[in-house]
Amino acid sequence: MTRLLVTGGAGFIGSAIVRRALAEGYEVRVLDSLRDDVHGDPAEVVRAHEQQGTAFVHGDVRDRAALEAALDGVDVVCHQAAKVGLGVDFQDAPDYVSSNDAGTAHVLAGMDRHGIGRLVVASSMVVYGEGAYETADGEPTRPPARRREDLDAGRFDPIGPDGRPLVPGLIDESAALDPRNVYAQTKVAQEHLASSWARATGGTAIALRYHNVYGPGMPSNTPYAGVASLFRSALARGEAPRVFEDGRQRRDFVHVDDVAGANAASIAATADLPAETFRAYNVGSGVVHTIGDMASAIAGPDGPQPVVTGEYRLGDVRHVTASSERIRAELGWHAQVDFEQGMRDFATAPLRAAVR
Repeated sequence: MTRLLVTGGAGFIGSAIVRRALAEGYEVRVLDSLRDDVHGDPAEVVRAHEQQGTAFVHGDVRDRAALEAALDGVDVVCHQAAKVGLGVDFQDAPDYVSSNDAGTAHVLAGMDRHGIGRLVVASSMVVYGEGAYETADGEPTRPPARRREDLDAGRFDPIGPDGRPLVPGLIDESAALDPRNVYAQTKVAQEHLASSWARATGGTAIALRYHNVYGPGMPSNTPYAGVASLFRSALARGEAPRVFEDGRQRRDFVHVDDVAGANAASIAATADLPAETFRAYNVGSGVVHTIGDMASAIAGPDGPQPVVTGEYRLGDVRHVTASSERIRAELGWHAQVDFEQGMRDFATAPLRAAVR
C-alpha cells in the first residue's frame, strides 16, 4: 500500500484530497498546523480525520520534529500547506514568504533526508499574472500591470499599443510566468524550489496550477478566501454579493472534487516519470465564465442579486483563463463537475465556520 503524506490536509482542498486518496486505497497521513485564522477547535479537527482512518500530525511544516514524524515511512508527498489569497496589505508579505517558500524548502529538505522521491505541489493560476491576449489585429501579447489611474476611471480591460482593448484567450503551460502580487511570487518560488529539488535529488515533481476552486467546506468570511466563498458568505448573511470592477473578469471555476481528482492522477503519475522531472499542469474546468456569471449562478433567481460596485484590488488581474489540455493529454484527467450544477449545489453547501 502506498503511503501518502498530505501537508495542509485539514484545509479546504487538502481535505478533499485526503478523502479521494483514502477512497483509492492509499495509507494517508496528514501534517497540518491548524492555523487559528483558518481552523476551529484543533482537537475536533484531529478527531474527525482520525475517525476516517487518517493518521494526523499536528504541526507546522517548518517545525523539524513535526516534519520528521510526518515524513517517516512515506512514499509520496502531496504538499498543499500554504497561506492563500491575495492578502489584506503588504504587511502580509513576511507570512506569505515564510509559510509558502520557507515551508516548501523545509518539506523538500526533509524529503531528501528521508529518501522520498515523489512530490505533488499546489501551485496557482496566479503565476501567469494577466493571462494570454491578442491585439485587435491578432498578434499575441502580454500586457503590463494595470495602472491605478485607469482602474480609478473604470477602464478595467488592458489596452493594446493601438489604443484598442486587448482580446483575452487561454494560456498554456509554455507561457512565461509573470507574478503580480506577493502570493503569486511565492507560488512561483515554490515551483522553482520543487524543480531544483527534482534535479538535485533525482526526484519527480508535479506542480498543479489551480484555477478558481470552489465547493463545500470553503472557509467563510475571511479576506483570504476565494471570491466564490465571499459571495456565498454574503448570501448566507442575506446580503447581495458585491462584485468588483464591472463583473466581466474572465475566470475558470473548478470544483474542489475535480481538483482532488487532478491530485490523485498526479500522485500516481509521479511513480512513472523519469528521474529529475518537473512538470506543471493547469487545473481548470476548461470553460470560461465571468465573475458576474458566478455571482448570479450562486444567487440564483430567488436570492439577493449581485451588486456591481466598480471597486477594485490593485493586485488583481483582469482576465486569466487557461487551457487544461496538457493534463488531459498526459494524465488523462479532466473536470467532471458541470458549472451550473456545481454552483447550484454550492449555493446551499456548508462552509467552514469563520474563526475570526
